[in-house]
Amino acid sequence: MTTYDVIGAVELTMSGAILVATLSILAGHDIAHRLRYAAILTGWFVIVAILATTGVLGNGGVGAPGLGVTVAAPIALMCISMMYVPSLRLALDRADLSILAGVHVVRVLGVSFLILWSSHRLPAPFAPVAGGGDVLAGLAAAPVAWLVYRQARGWRTALLAWNVFGIADLIAAVSLGVLSSPGPLRRIFAEPGAGLMSTLPWLLIPAFIVPLLFTLHVAIFYRLIKAAPVRLPRGVVVGS
Repeated sequence: MTTYDVIGAVELTMSGAILVATLSILAGHDIAHRLRYAAILTGWFVIVAILATTGVLGNGGVGAPGLGVTVAAPIALMCISMMYVPSLRLALDRADLSILAGVHVVRVLGVSFLILWSSHRLPAPFAPVAGGGDVLAGLAAAPVAWLVYRQARGWRTALLAWNVFGIADLIAAVSLGVLSSPGPLRRIFAEPGAGLMSTLPWLLIPAFIVPLLFTLHVAIFYRLIKAAPVRLPRGVVVGS
């Protein structure tokens, strides 16, 4: 592990802690529930760290397909929980949209991808696309959150546009990462490959941070769709 890996571990742990705290506060209606959610998310963080340490998701283990599962499964579980667990559904309906967007400022640390690319530890197009997209999404998160908080004119359009970009960036990053990693799914053979992303601390990005950010994007889409005005044909009166 290099010095920058240690720095990356600190950055990612701090980012993870911010996301865990934000989601726990938004999801829990009292201290007990918030601590419970925080414990669950922290346990997930620890499991990912163990997977990275053992190398089970590297080329010598299950490889890229396993990495894909570690990204997709938590997203599916969290989205299903938000829709079908009453307490979480209620929390989602009450969550402050400005916070759901603003917490994405942690994505400015996507600059790590660019640093790893410049030091020839990650390949193109994966690293520059993932890193550049994350930095842009992170920089835009604060002004978009401010527009939402102030209910400024055009805030819905700004939030929707940013949300589309943010989720597209995550999808592109994960897809390029899988296609650039050693294994049967590899289609991009630029060296050195994206195998670094299955090691500690970098596995924390696709297997922990990305699912949390992706779920927040889904939550924002849900809120925007739910709050969209219903357009009725002319002459139709609500309640008639």
